[in-house]
Amino acid sequence: MPDTTVDTGDVKIEMTKCSYNSRSYSVGVEDLNLDLLRAACAELVGTFFLVLLCVGSANTESLQDMGDNRAGYFLSISLAFGLGIGGIVHICSSSSGGNVNPAVSLALFLDKRISLLKMIVYWVFQFAGGFAGAGLLWALGYWKISAELPSIVGTNAVNSNINNAEAFFLEAFGTMYLILTILSTINEARGHAPSYLQPFSIGIAIAVLHIFLIPYTNCAINPVRGTVWNVVSGEADETTLIFLFAPMVGAIFGVPFHNLFFA
Repeated sequence: MPDTTVDTGDVKIEMTKCSYNSRSYSVGVEDLNLDLLRAACAELVGTFFLVLLCVGSANTESLQDMGDNRAGYFLSISLAFGLGIGGIVHICSSSSGGNVNPAVSLALFLDKRISLLKMIVYWVFQFAGGFAGAGLLWALGYWKISAELPSIVGTNAVNSNINNAEAFFLEAFGTMYLILTILSTINEARGHAPSYLQPFSIGIAIAVLHIFLIPYTNCAINPVRGTVWNVVSGEADETTLIFLFAPMVGAIFGVPFHNLFFA
């Protein structure tokens, strides 16, 4: 494990670069403690906020007045997701790392940063929080349609101009870009001091991805976001599986791609 020393005058600070090869996979028996429950609850609250606030930003009350202003729709939803998730990651970072996305948890496991047990527990609590947020959205009437918006808003679906294979590729590719951003942001070798800039950079990446993907799939890049509202609103069909599995594929490819070219 290579070391670097930073000379600050009177004090020399030794910095350790924790590379992929210096870490190891773990089942996670040592993680069975109250800290894991605390972190899992943070993930539950984080995904609850994600679905409630970000998916909830696409609602009939605000969107029906936009009419044919597609650019305004894309931008408003993209900003809601980018800034909203950036804030959620900032809130949860000291407790759980602010994954709020099963694909991110999978990537962190594959990068040997969290244990298998922690990943699985995070998945359970992430989906629980997502369904809780979707349930509250339903209770608030976000399923209602109108003459201006004749379908339920906020669901993920494949645009009729592309096929399912293309949608799968776009979601996997978008998630891979997100994983590359996250792994680069937390790369110890780059010497980033923990601050609000990490969540901000992740939020910016998510906003850009939404601007790019909303016209094609309404942008999931997160198995929770891509499934729970579809299920609760009754809009789930076979294409919903794309939004469940494509982000996981993006995570699987994103980790080795990062470690090969950018670590």
